Amino acid sequence: MTEEFWDSKIETMSLDELKKLQLTRLKKLVKYVYENNRFYHDRFKASGIKPEDIKKLDDIKKIPFLTKQDLREYYPFGLLCVEMDDVVEIHASSGTTGKPVVGPYTRNDLEVWADVMARSLWANGVRKKDVLQNSYGYGLFTGAHGFEKGAQKIGATVIPISSGNTKRQVTIMKDMGSTVIACTPSYSLYMAEVAQEMGFDPKKDFKLRVGCFGAEAWSNEMRKNIEDTWGITAYEHYGLTELIGPGVVTECEHKKLHINADHFLPEIIDPDTGESLEPGEEGELVFTTLTKEAFPAVRFRTRDLAVYYEEPCECGRTLPIQSRIKGRSDDMMKVKGVIVFPSQIEAALLNIEGLSGNYQIIKTKQGSMATLSVEIEPTEGRYKEKHLDDLEKKAEEEIYSILNLHIPVKVVPPQSIPRSTGKAKRVVEREG
Repeated sequence: MTEEFWDSKIETMSLDELKKLQLTRLKKLVKYVYENNRFYHDRFKASGIKPEDIKKLDDIKKIPFLTKQDLREYYPFGLLCVEMDDVVEIHASSGTTGKPVVGPYTRNDLEVWADVMARSLWANGVRKKDVLQNSYGYGLFTGAHGFEKGAQKIGATVIPISSGNTKRQVTIMKDMGSTVIACTPSYSLYMAEVAQEMGFDPKKDFKLRVGCFGAEAWSNEMRKNIEDTWGITAYEHYGLTELIGPGVVTECEHKKLHINADHFLPEIIDPDTGESLEPGEEGELVFTTLTKEAFPAVRFRTRDLAVYYEEPCECGRTLPIQSRIKGRSDDMMKVKGVIVFPSQIEAALLNIEGLSGNYQIIKTKQGSMATLSVEIEPTEGRYKEKHLDDLEKKAEEEIYSILNLHIPVKVVPPQSIPRSTGKAKRVVEREG
């Protein structure tokens, strides 16, 4: 371990070496799931695939995709490849749109998780001397637990405060000298709002220097807002319960998102046809967990849209890179023939002076048609200045400049949009 890297051997190995390692692990994984799980065995057999058919990385295309629907259909333990006696921890998604996705872990799975999280946090600049305030919600959700495991492996101090009770969050942050905050990006801005209400200056009255954010989509404009408000460097973390939790992808000091590809084999596909795309093309991310024991995921379709690159980074890491998530294919909205992602509207709104960063996109259904409108909160100061129709007009113009689409904007009073201590609910559906 060097000061720059948590695991320099892995993080700086050549692409050829990495692909050899991936192939070795992929062959072992395919044989493992074929022999230890009925679902995978039957799925492979129906597709005419045997483990010995996987001779090169490209042969992964012969294997059918795994979807979230598959995971729900085989809920809770249909993809388990070990005996329940070997499962030492279980996590799950919220299950808000159906049965939750379950993630069981063996002891070795937890070791891998702690290691990829330590690697990720180390890339963010987290060190043993740091105090990490873990404000992700504890419980079945993987987020908080992943950050705790990684920070403790580094040797940093962890405050497992969970989310909510925001005034107490601010007090603890101040009194205990937290230097790293881990939470959803929207919650960090809410914390800053509460800190200001309590009479603190978020930039001057705390020791924070690093923010570790994930679990929801956020724009570059929101990142700048967070960094300017708190005076910190904000890093993105990407992961899924279906794979391991956080620890799949994180940013280095140059804000490049590196994939821990020795454990998670990435692919990029056309979301409509399922055809494989080349590095540099935008498509849907697909991941295979190369080292998971309890609940391996083979070619899991994430529905997240991004670009995959195999280029070296200024930081010295040779691990492949993905772009920030453009959006989820199932979050995509079509309005008057135009494809709209919530992140595009956020990017437009956060360009406008006088807005607080709190907003909701209202999706109104009228039969088979859907229309969009936006409700935004101004800052307290801007609200007192009145002439709010000017602010609405400016927001509509900014959205039009990005989408080439007219979306009506309504200014609502400060504090009228519900705050969240977890994932912010940005899109609200209403009947017309």
